[in-house]
Amino acid sequence: MTDQPNLPRRASVEVLRAEAADELSVLVEERLRAGEDPWEFMEDLPTVDELVVLTLRAENIAADGGQRPSEARNYRVLRQIALDFPDLSSAVWRLLGSEPHRTWDVSVRAS
Repeated sequence: MTDQPNLPRRASVEVLRAEAADELSVLVEERLRAGEDPWEFMEDLPTVDELVVLTLRAENIAADGGQRPSEARNYRVLRQIALDFPDLSSAVWRLLGSEPHRTWDVSVRAS
């Protein structure tokens, strides 16, 4: 198993951030429409850069057959993201060791 499966080269960090910002606005709207108080959930949401890192991580996992990575492989994948996208380094370091990552997702919170 490799930490760099056949992944297509992604767009620039700016494009990835724009996509993540759109996704984040959808997450906020869904929570608001569900009647949640933004004062209660906004701190639980990832930053735009954290969402970019999680998207890149998810693509790596999917390209490697969808198996949940071990703690060591997860570290290597996140570290490689930081090396490939230096602008995302601080977001990578914030996410390291903070499993589960998707605490804003109802399916993760419910399990």
